[in-house]
Amino acid sequence: QVRLVESGGGLAQPGGSLNPSCTASGDDITPYAMGWYRQPPGKERELVVLSWPAGSINYADSVKGRFTISRDNIKSTVYMQMGNLRPDDTAVYYCHALLVHNGCWGQGTRVTVSS
Repeated sequence: QVRLVESGGGLAQPGGSLNPSCTASGDDITPYAMGWYRQPPGKERELVVLSWPAGSINYADSVKGRFTISRDNIKSTVYMQMGNLRPDDTAVYYCHALLVHNGCWGQGTRVTVSS
């Protein structure tokens, strides 16, 4: 089973950027749908972006035009470029891997957007 480790969260000012990444081990991520989810304080976890193995990508409306996902299947790593950050982007961000009916989560990386 694939194991996921996120890194690259932190503190950013409004309008700033962060570039978290998610590194997988234990399996080849090529056939996996790889996604980023987030859980804001006091709220439920929500989808941010999903990268399908065939190449299509789905973004939440709230991050369209500001966040970009990319994946390097050879390096087993998924990247997310977060730009023009807003205070409501503050959340714990989780990487998720899905293959058919089997999914797994990383431990999360915290992103705080504040001046």
